[in-house]
Amino acid sequence: MTQLAERQTVTFKGGTVTLVGNEVKVGDQAPNFTVLANNLTPVTLEDSKGSVRIISVVPSVDTGVCDAQTRRFNEEAANLGDVKILTVSVDLPFAQGRYCGAAGIENVQTLSDHRDLSFGHAYGVVIKELRLLARATFVIDKNDKLVHVEYVPEVTTHPDYEAAIAAAKAAL
Repeated sequence: MTQLAERQTVTFKGGTVTLVGNEVKVGDQAPNFTVLANNLTPVTLEDSKGSVRIISVVPSVDTGVCDAQTRRFNEEAANLGDVKILTVSVDLPFAQGRYCGAAGIENVQTLSDHRDLSFGHAYGVVIKELRLLARATFVIDKNDKLVHVEYVPEVTTHPDYEAAIAAAKAAL
């Protein structure tokens, strides 16, 4: 197995943490991944090929900022037309499904990276010390190119929603 890159570029509650996986940049071809939908079926990047995608990465939908981030993108989806919004965390698919039902999340697809950390390693967001994903947003155009990348410097703070939304609208 290939050695995954490690870097210390973000903090969690003020302490530096190690991110595992390859850092991606604007202009890169978006790496493929396999995560699980709430019904346990595998989902890959290829499944949404031909669409603009916002991938919202959160440590856990059971925390305040992650809940707010997921709700914000769920609300924004109505104004984004043909943009698919995927929220990825390591929460179990069952917990994600329960959360979506309780929170009224209908415009965002929640996906679990719990099984393999496939997404986390491909996008360089696995927090080694916690086995959680660091907060990030990625926008991928219809040709699978990354047009927006944000690794949020402090995991417990919000991403730049406006930048991600503007990048998605520009990619339509």
